[in-house]
Amino acid sequence: MTIDNWPKHIQKYLFLLKDGFFEFPYLFNSPEVMLDSIIKLPITDHVPSKQSIYLNTPLYEATMRYRKIEEGFWLLATDMDVRENIIAKSGYDNNQSSDYYLLTFSVFEYKFPFKDSDDVRLLSTCWTFSKPETEVTTYFYKGTTGKFFSFAINKKWADQNLSSKKIPQRKAIKKFLNGKKGSYTWLNIAPKAHDLAKKITKNLEPECEGGFDSVNFKKDCMKLIIEFFDNSFEDNRILDNVSLSNLDYYNVAKAEKMILHNLHLPFVGIGCIAKDVNTSPTKLKSNFKAVFGFSMLQYHKEKNMLLAMQLIQNSDIHIQNIATVTGYDCAGRFASKFKKRFGKLPSEVRFLFTSNAFIPIIFTLNNYFSDFNHLF
Repeated sequence: MTIDNWPKHIQKYLFLLKDGFFEFPYLFNSPEVMLDSIIKLPITDHVPSKQSIYLNTPLYEATMRYRKIEEGFWLLATDMDVRENIIAKSGYDNNQSSDYYLLTFSVFEYKFPFKDSDDVRLLSTCWTFSKPETEVTTYFYKGTTGKFFSFAINKKWADQNLSSKKIPQRKAIKKFLNGKKGSYTWLNIAPKAHDLAKKITKNLEPECEGGFDSVNFKKDCMKLIIEFFDNSFEDNRILDNVSLSNLDYYNVAKAEKMILHNLHLPFVGIGCIAKDVNTSPTKLKSNFKAVFGFSMLQYHKEKNMLLAMQLIQNSDIHIQNIATVTGYDCAGRFASKFKKRFGKLPSEVRFLFTSNAFIPIIFTLNNYFSDFNHLF
């Protein structure tokens, strides 16, 4: 694959429908290559004066704003409205070098349709860190809207800016960055990230009062990056620094999709998922944990608990019904598992939340933004 034969690749694969998802390909050797590959798509409108790219199709609508903050350090900020299921797949130009890491903070909102109740609006928040030459596959589901803040940083910039004594884990971070290819996903681990992201968004707006403030913009971007690294050592994935093949990462993404599509049911089992993904259970089990920090069964349970918490906080749906939706046929068992995870019974959270004594926390679902109409 090269940028020169990119038009032929687009003609064959752009919006190709497979397994219920329309494919959206792009290249990512560097921010420049990525922007070039997207600008060459027949569905884009590029406005260089605004450093913005606009995409509007029956499948989705998106606005990408890009800023070269300094040499080797870019921000690609995207607003997205997903109208049909989309799978975004990155690739690389074999004739160009690739030394950029991509750190993405994303916040998606979706409507949770519930029988005999108004739709509930829920959030899905996650971080993804990808090393150079790692092909990333991301599923986006119909009916979601969201924002991405993707920091593209090359190795030289990372060596100069992430080795400061102000960063306690700088040695581990440097070792991690110097490892082979890899892609890793975390839940909403950085509590200050939402406020920082709002500041960055405001500075990116064309009508921003006082014009573009490049100095403070860089400071806010740096704060968001440091916020990630300050909170990303909750598990051992950075220290373990596991590197998989691009095919393994693709299979893990497919496995996650299968889990999310069956959250309302008992866990389907590693063997069943591995068969669907066409790999061995042992290999898939190990690879999944390397990427997500959870076993597949733990991931299934965690997603259901996070979904239950958001439904209890953001709706008046009966707790028995929430238990059923999140895969529990017994309300007592659901309450026990919920208390073990959050330290309070569902009824206690509902009471405290509705009485304004409980401060709501944005719990994450990490890519659990699905079209639930086909689930229930």
